[in-house]
Amino acid sequence: MSDSSQPQFTNALAKEKSPYLLQHAHNPVNWLPWGDEAIAKAKAEDKPIFLSSGYSTCHWCHVMERESFENEDIAAVINAHFVPVKVDREERPDVDLTYMTYVQAATGGGGWPMSVFLTPDLKPFFGGTYFPPENKSGRIGFKNLLLELNKAWKEDREKVLQSSIRSIDKLQEHLDGENEGAEVQTDTVIQKAYDDLASHYDYHEGGFSGAPKFPRSSSINLLLRIQQIWKTQESRQSEAEWAGEMSVRTLRAMAAGGIWDHVGGGMHRYSVDGYWHIPHYEKMLYDQGQLLWAYAEGHLVTGSAFLAEIARQIVSYAKRDLRHPNGGFFSAEDADSYAKEGDDHKKEGAFYIWTAAEIDELLGKDEGSIFRYAYGARRDGNARPESDPHEELKGTNTLFRAYSAKKTAEFFKKTPEEVQIILDRGIKALFAARGKRPRPHLDDKIITAWNGLMISGLARAGAALSSDEFIQLGSEAAQFIHDQLCTEPGKGLHRSWREGGRGPKAFAIDYACLIHALLDLYQASFESRWLQWAVTLQAEMDSFFLDQEKGGYYSVHTDMSHSVLRIKEDYDGAEPSPNSLAALNLSRLAAMLDSASHAEQAKKIITLFGKTLQDSPSAVPVLVMAASFISRGKQQIVLAGDKNTPEFQALKKAVHTRLLPHAVVLHADGGEGQQFLAKYNAAMNGMNPISGKAAAYVCQNYTCQAPVTEPVDLQKLL
Repeated sequence: MSDSSQPQFTNALAKEKSPYLLQHAHNPVNWLPWGDEAIAKAKAEDKPIFLSSGYSTCHWCHVMERESFENEDIAAVINAHFVPVKVDREERPDVDLTYMTYVQAATGGGGWPMSVFLTPDLKPFFGGTYFPPENKSGRIGFKNLLLELNKAWKEDREKVLQSSIRSIDKLQEHLDGENEGAEVQTDTVIQKAYDDLASHYDYHEGGFSGAPKFPRSSSINLLLRIQQIWKTQESRQSEAEWAGEMSVRTLRAMAAGGIWDHVGGGMHRYSVDGYWHIPHYEKMLYDQGQLLWAYAEGHLVTGSAFLAEIARQIVSYAKRDLRHPNGGFFSAEDADSYAKEGDDHKKEGAFYIWTAAEIDELLGKDEGSIFRYAYGARRDGNARPESDPHEELKGTNTLFRAYSAKKTAEFFKKTPEEVQIILDRGIKALFAARGKRPRPHLDDKIITAWNGLMISGLARAGAALSSDEFIQLGSEAAQFIHDQLCTEPGKGLHRSWREGGRGPKAFAIDYACLIHALLDLYQASFESRWLQWAVTLQAEMDSFFLDQEKGGYYSVHTDMSHSVLRIKEDYDGAEPSPNSLAALNLSRLAAMLDSASHAEQAKKIITLFGKTLQDSPSAVPVLVMAASFISRGKQQIVLAGDKNTPEFQALKKAVHTRLLPHAVVLHADGGEGQQFLAKYNAAMNGMNPISGKAAAYVCQNYTCQAPVTEPVDLQKLL
C-alpha cells in the first residue's frame, strides 16, 4: 500500500501521537495501545494479549508489518483469538524492557520487532522477535504460531498459566540475584575493563567486535580516561598509549567507513559487516549525541583537526535534519525509503546509495572516476553478498573512504589538492541530487533521555572546540525540555513530546540523561540555572525510582504500574543504563556541592553492581567511569570573575581544551551562582577575583592551591 492510497482499515492507534503507532493505524489488525483498555478487554474476553513492540525507524518491524500485519488472513486470526497491543519501545521503554528481558532469557537473544504473548494478567508465556508469515527454513511461520498458541490456550490452559508464573518468578529471582552486591577495587576493575576491550579489539578495522559492528561510544570514552589515568604512571606508559590508540583508531575508522554519511553527515546505527562499510542505514539521535562526546574528547587527546571536523559535521547534520524550530531534537530517521516518487515499496538505504552510472552522470566521467576510486564505488556495486542477503543493495554503492586524497592523487597522477577539490565538489553535487529523492521517514518524537545525550554532546563539543554556537544549541534544547516536558517542580518530567502533546511520565533513564546533560551544560556555559535544575531533578529521581534500602534505581516508577518485573538496569548498551549514569551524576554532584549524601548514594550503586563490575566491566563502561571518578577524590576547578571578560575566557579555554576526567569545573560569579554553591559549601564564599582579575582555584576536596590569574600558570597546575 503506497502512502497516497486511501486506507481500507482504521484501528484505535489512529488516535495516538507516536509515529510508530500511527504507522500501524490502518492495518487490518485491531490494534490497541498499551494501557488499561487493552488489559480490561483481555480479561473480559478471556484472551491472551499479543504484544508487538518496535519503533518507527525499525527495518524488520516494517518487514513484519508488510508480511503479516497487512495480511488480512493473518490479521483475522489475530483478531479472533488475541487482544493485539502495539507498543512504541521508544515511548514506553518500561513495557519493552520488561518483556525483552523475558524474551532474552527464554530464547537467548532479542531485537525488534519483539513479539510476546501474555496472559490477561500480563505474564508472558511465549516470546520471540521477527517471524516470517509462513513456515520458512525450519522456522515456524507467524500464522501457524498463532494457531498453535491459541490451541494451547484453549486446550492446555493450566499448563500455560503455570508456565507463565514460573517464568516470571524465576526471572525475578535471577534479577534479584544479580544485584547481591560486592565491594570492588577500582584499579582492578579498570585493568580488567582494559584487558577485555583490548582482547576484543579489531586490530585491522577498529572497533570491539566482528560483524555487526556498533559505534559503542562509552567504550571509547572509557579507554580515553584510562589513557589519562595511566599516562602519568611510568610502568603503564605503553598500555596508556594503546588505550588511546584503540579509541582514536576506532573513531577514525568509523568516520572513514560507510557507517558515516559522507554526503550529509551523521552516523548510521551500525555496520552489518566487520569493515564499517555497509551500514544499517537508520540514524538515531542517541548515537549522534554520544558520538559527538567521543569525537570531541578524541580531539582533546590528539589535537586532531579531522576528529574535530567530524564532531562539527555531526552537529551540522543534527541541526539541519533533526532539530525542532524551538530547540528540541527529534528521535531518528528511518533506514527505509522509496527509491523514487510513486514507488509502492520502500527499500533499505534507498536514500543513501548510488550506482556508478549516477555518480558519473552527476560529476562527469573523469571526475566521477576519481570520486568513485576515493569512495570505493564500483561498477557492480560494493555490497558483499553477506552484507546484503536480500540483494536490496545489488549493483549500488555505499560511500566509504577507500583511499585518501593523497593515494588517489598518486593513482591518477594529480596533486592531493586537485583531488580534494574534485572530492569536495562531488560531495556537494551528490548532496544536491540526494535532496531531490524521497526522504526517509522522520520520527519527530522528542524524547527527554535522547535529548539529554545530545545536549551533553553539544556542551562537551562546544567546550572542547570553543564553539559558543554548540553550547547555545544545547541550551535551547534544554530550555525546550524544561518548557514542554516538565510539570511543576517535584511533580515529574515526561518521557516524550510530539506536536504539542506530552507522552507518558519519564523513566529513570530520562532523569539520568537529563541530569548528566545539565551538569555538562553548566560546566560549558557557567549558567547556574542548569546546575540548580540538575539538583532539583536528582531529588525527583530519588523520590520516584530509588531503592532506599539497597540502593540503585528501578527503571520505572516505584509504584510499578502494570509491571510484572522489578528491574534495575546496569548494562550500558546503545544508551547508558540509568544506574551507570546516575552513579556518575551523583559523584559529580558530590564534588560540585561537597555533598556526602550524594557521594554515599553513588558508592551504594557501585557496590550494588559490584559483581558486574568485577566480572564484566566492559559491559558497563559508564559505571567504570563512575567508580573511577569516586575513587580519585573530589577535584574542583573554580573560575572566579565575570565570565564575559577576556581574562576569564582565557582561563576557561585552558580548562576546556584538555580532558580532565576526574574534575568538576565551577564558576564563582560573585552573584546568584556563587551564592547557590555557597549554600552547600561555605568555602565558595572566599573564591573571588584577584586584584580585579579573573582567577582560577584548583582544589582537591576543597583544599585549594594558591589562585592563579594567567592561563600558563593554570596549565601547570592542571
